Amino acid sequence: MSVATFEGSYLGAQDKISPLAIMECKVCWTPYDPAEGDDIRQIDPGTPFTALPDDWTCPTCSAPAEQFMVLEDPGAEAMQEAKRVEAVTAKLVDEFNEIWHSKMRDVPLVNKALRIEAIGFQAWNGQILGVLVSPWFMNLILLPDGEEWDLVTGAKEHIAFPSGEYEFIHNTRDTIGGYKACSLFSPMHDFTRQKDATDVARAVMGALFDEANKAETDRAADIRQAREAELAAQEAAEADAAKADEDDVPVLDAKPTRRAFLTAGMADAPVTETPLDAAE
Repeated sequence: MSVATFEGSYLGAQDKISPLAIMECKVCWTPYDPAEGDDIRQIDPGTPFTALPDDWTCPTCSAPAEQFMVLEDPGAEAMQEAKRVEAVTAKLVDEFNEIWHSKMRDVPLVNKALRIEAIGFQAWNGQILGVLVSPWFMNLILLPDGEEWDLVTGAKEHIAFPSGEYEFIHNTRDTIGGYKACSLFSPMHDFTRQKDATDVARAVMGALFDEANKAETDRAADIRQAREAELAAQEAAEADAAKADEDDVPVLDAKPTRRAFLTAGMADAPVTETPLDAAE
């Protein structure tokens, strides 16, 4: 793989060149467009300039790859945005890796087949949103994108997404500051592999922004309210029953929630609505 530097582009900072960058030979002005590749050298369309073979040269004048400059780079802004988000989420991952290794490894509720991993984090509405997977929880996470949040641990906040409103709990830690968490799974015993957990996390991120899910989540809320009303009426009707018979009162199944819909029914197991690190 090419490890050349690019003399006329970002002072040779190759990591600023995205896979979409169109490069131009500064000797003869021949462009290399990754969308087209290079028929002469049998380089397939879709091959980034930074992935060209070490011996690749300009097809017109045979100048080496390091003589190419950036002509235009439609992917540069997105790449830099992704790196910025990655730097923020890396601190979150480091923090919970520390919790995992120092406090959680011997706790019975953990699933040792899993590890800490950040999934799908992206800038959203002036915040950074994604899913954090760990051996003891899977949560939607909101992080500040800029100044730190001054939050009260345990406070609750309902936040609207295209698919509906979800309840987030405020948390804070010394190393990463304030963040908000919406519980998806805890504990994590339903998952036997890391891939299974991360696949669900990616599906959650997709479902969260799908407006087609809003009607279904609203319907789930309506069902919940109806069943709560039914239970209240039943309890009132049996209020005069003997205390010895109270244990026979029918118990309804788990109430449908937005979280259960968002996780495609996989959240039917008991879920603890607690801060991420409450199990420390």
